[in-house]
Formats: sequence, C-alpha cells, structure tokens
Amino acid sequence: MDTNAWLPSDGRFFNPDPVLRAVPLTGGAQCIVVDDALMQPERLAAWAATQRFEPPQGYPYPGQVAAVPAALTQRVADFFALHVRKALGARRTLDLTVRLSMVTTPPHRLEPRQWQCHRDRVADDPAVVLFAASVLYLFRDRVLGGTSFYVPRRSALETDRMLADSQLLDAHEFNARHGVQPGYMTGSNAWFERVAQVPAAWNRMVFYDGGLFHSADVDDPGLLSADQTRGRLTLNSFFTCRRQAA
Repeated sequence: MDTNAWLPSDGRFFNPDPVLRAVPLTGGAQCIVVDDALMQPERLAAWAATQRFEPPQGYPYPGQVAAVPAALTQRVADFFALHVRKALGARRTLDLTVRLSMVTTPPHRLEPRQWQCHRDRVADDPAVVLFAASVLYLFRDRVLGGTSFYVPRRSALETDRMLADSQLLDAHEFNARHGVQPGYMTGSNAWFERVAQVPAAWNRMVFYDGGLFHSADVDDPGLLSADQTRGRLTLNSFFTCRRQAA
C-alpha cells in the first residue's frame, strides 16, 4: 500500500473544527478529549494494518509498535500546537515522537514495572519543561479499554522506592516486598488512587501531561490481539514542551 494511504485524498487529516472538552485530573491538571479527531480514521487504521509491528526497544511498553512517516508526525505536531498545547500549559514544542502501538502482552508475561500505572517522563525542572502525551484510539470495541489517571497514596519517597524496586527485583520478591499484584492495573490499589477515567471510543484522541501517573485500561486481557484489525490499536504521541511562564 502507498505510504501516503493514511492521508485522505483532499489532504484533510485532522478535523478542522474539533470540539475539545476537558476532564479534570489533579492539582489543576486536565486531560483534553477530542472526539471525531480524524476526518477519515478508517484510512489510518487500514494503513496501520499493513505495517510491520515489533517489540519496542529501550522502553517497557507491553506490546508491539510501528514507526510512522514524518509527514504524519508533522500533522500531529500542527494539531497539537493549534488546538491543545496552550490548554495543557505549554508554549513551545521542542521534540515529538509518534508511533503506532498495540498492547499484546499476556498478564503472566508482564514485568513488575508493568503491573502498575506509570509516568512517561519526569522533567528535571518541571517548572520549565512539560512532557505531554496523547493517545488516539483506532479500535471500535470499547471493551479493549481507555485510559485512567492516578495519584500516589503514599509519600513521594515511598513511591519512588517502590518504582525503583519494580525495575530491580524479580516478580516474586517485588510482590512480597510491596504487595503489588501481577497483571494489568485495573483501578485503585494500595499504592495509587484512580482519579479519572476516559473510556475508549473510535476516533477519540486524548491529550495529557505525561508526567502524571496513568495507565491503559486492560480489564479483559483475553481480548488482546496482535491482529491490527481486532486488537487495541492506538496512535501514541509524546511531546517535549516549554512550559508556560507562571
């Protein structure tokens, strides 16, 4: 298939008149939800089905990923700058990574660091840099799950120690030390409280501060599939931005 098959013939990739709504999170943060984000989402989904997905290298995503053309990344960058960036508290985009993703890993094969919510990146100086993220749902079965947001129930020191152990300890020792259960996170636990949940919907795109704890809702992992036409296919984007001055 043509590498530009994801783009409608009239060139209009994103909805030129998007309707945005804000979901309150915590500490004044918000998740921006855009329904009917793409003009022809079926074209992107069909193109994705022709791509080669592989396990990620260098980061613990529980599934497979595929690269996208630079032209698609630029469309995401333009939409973010025009409609979303200011609402998230950012003023300039410094870097952007966009990829197709599919959650496919069975629960018994997850590593301890994948048993819980996560942050995409934590800025050395959060007053200056904001790491934003977005997820575009390219599947129709809502049961495959949306995205939830969390806040720690314990101190920053305890939370950081637990997160460090999740990368260092084996599954048995980590479970025994911290009581975190194996498998996908499906709601609040002893360490984190879920403060918001955005259900999945076909052609829905959500934007949020990637420095906040969040997780995909994989309530029924038996439905996960490596088939791009049936699985939890998403377009994931990660923005490094200058934060707006206080």
